[in-house]
Amino acid sequence: MSSTTTRYLINRQRRLAATARPAAAGPVEVPAVVAELEKSTEPPARRWRWRRPAVLALAAVLLAGFGAGAAARMAALRADPAARNLALTDPVRTSEVKGTLSQAVNTLFSYNYADTARTDTAAKTLLVGNAVQQYATMLAEVRKQAPQQKLVLTTTVTDSGVELIDGDRARLLVFADQRNTSTADSAKPARTSYAAAMFAVDAVRQGGGWRIANIDTFNQ
Repeated sequence: MSSTTTRYLINRQRRLAATARPAAAGPVEVPAVVAELEKSTEPPARRWRWRRPAVLALAAVLLAGFGAGAAARMAALRADPAARNLALTDPVRTSEVKGTLSQAVNTLFSYNYADTARTDTAAKTLLVGNAVQQYATMLAEVRKQAPQQKLVLTTTVTDSGVELIDGDRARLLVFADQRNTSTADSAKPARTSYAAAMFAVDAVRQGGGWRIANIDTFNQ
């Protein structure tokens, strides 16, 4: 066989091999393409069935996070002193405290030279703690002058506001009018003077009732 013939046969085999290679590769690639097409054309209902567990798991995580956040928020609110203040949330309890302490102030700060026992009894039953000495200091001058001038001091709470109710503690802001009458000179009409007062009282609940534990005159 001549060299020309040999080169012709070799070149012919190379051309046939080059032509046959794409054809042989074709059947291998087709299933992969078909599989991708089948996956992309899968009915939505079938796709949802396999995705649903993941979606539900995500929802569970979100709800758990919301629950934890809500619990933390509620704990923070309970820890907030303002949230524990029943004066903001319990009108019945607030009304009770306001009425009881206002009446206590009326009784304690009213003084009649002819009936001192009434005031003494009120002080023993309505005062505790720092308020005992505070009250004694405030009324010292009245007690001193009352017998000679025949003084009758009448205190009337005109307005009040409950600032705080926290368990067995309460604080009341008081606005009061005071009338001081003297009848020492029987030959003359009774002399009466008036004054306004503003102060706050801190109270504690003891033995089923409210007792004043501190009197705040705002350094006046």
